[in-house]
Amino acid sequence: YKKQFRKMENEIRININNPKQLEKLYRDHKGTFTIAFNNIYQELTDEPAAQAWNERLNFKDEHITWGNKNEIIFIAVAAFIGGLIAKMPSFLGIEYDVYLSKNIGFVVFPMLTGYFIWKQQLSITKMVLPFILFIASAIFMNSLPYNEKSATFILSTIHLPIFLWSILGYAFVGGDLNNNHKKIAFLKFNGNFIVMTGLIFISGMFFTGITLALFELLKMDIQTFYFEQIAVWALAAMPMLSTYLIQNNPELVNKISPTIAKIFTPIVFITLLVFLVTLMYTQKDIYNDRNFLLVFNIVLIGVMAIILFSLTEATNNTNSKFNLIILFGLAILAIIANTIALSAISFRLSEFGLSPNRLAVLGANLLIFIHLLLVSYGLFKNLKGNASIQDVEGNIAFFIPAYAVWAAFVSFAIPFIFKFI
Repeated sequence: YKKQFRKMENEIRININNPKQLEKLYRDHKGTFTIAFNNIYQELTDEPAAQAWNERLNFKDEHITWGNKNEIIFIAVAAFIGGLIAKMPSFLGIEYDVYLSKNIGFVVFPMLTGYFIWKQQLSITKMVLPFILFIASAIFMNSLPYNEKSATFILSTIHLPIFLWSILGYAFVGGDLNNNHKKIAFLKFNGNFIVMTGLIFISGMFFTGITLALFELLKMDIQTFYFEQIAVWALAAMPMLSTYLIQNNPELVNKISPTIAKIFTPIVFITLLVFLVTLMYTQKDIYNDRNFLLVFNIVLIGVMAIILFSLTEATNNTNSKFNLIILFGLAILAIIANTIALSAISFRLSEFGLSPNRLAVLGANLLIFIHLLLVSYGLFKNLKGNASIQDVEGNIAFFIPAYAVWAAFVSFAIPFIFKFI
């Protein structure tokens, strides 16, 4: 990746006054061209062509863009379909708990996937795979007998949304699974998506409170009607609205996401360090405390997510060496925590034997452990001056499909391996 960017930078320098060649370079490799151009723009500020390209690549409209009419119609229809899927229990007389435990992912991911398929105008051949996977997943999940005490059933309901998320990623990158730049863009989209959806949700809660309070002044209790007939549709529409706003107005959250990452990374580093030191001086037996180990793994996954999100927001020009050192330290602490978790899981396997939960947790921890090693090695090389942030991002992107494969294995294979216990 380092050679790739340097090659592109040289091509831009050589052809800065060759509009046709610059346009060809941009159209062939938009992501690489943009990053490479921004890296060397300070060298070319006196060139009129460079000034024009800088405005083209980095222009930020101060007004919210609402897209075109066709896109608005598509978003509205997709949100309506998502609402229909969410409301299906009311139409069919099915218990909401039973239905949503199996189908919560289908309220969100098929519509988002359809949006990116439509947005990028994927070919029929690339559309077939997501369609088949969604249909097969829906049939499989809804054929499983509902059993809230079944370990395999719970594992399937937890991991299936992760698998559906990977299908969304496939559509986002246009089926180009070898393009690491697009994979990183997908991770950035997820960070922005969380921020935007959170803001919309908070606004929705504020509106809900005002609405219920106003009708209460009229001595009218509309709470049941509101949540069953309005809130459900609104919640189903939020992911589509968030994605639509992000795609048409990326500048809305582009400054918020990096700020959140920069604030929380050192806080999480200090918290995890204090936790590990405290763990050494307490008598807490994580080897036999199943609940503690479960929470410990959830925290570890959260830390991993923060590391990945922080790195995807990093650039050569904006990330200071101090921030990278904090990220490297956090990655090392996460590796230590992961090693403790793996040892505890191994102990429980040797003492109590193999179970669906232990196998699922072991696999997830091994994946995270390997991923952390790759990321830490990349950060170490970067701090030594032997690798760029893009090289570290390449390590992140390279490993993403492994999570999708594991989620599919847990969702579809483990129930059969352990005979649906």
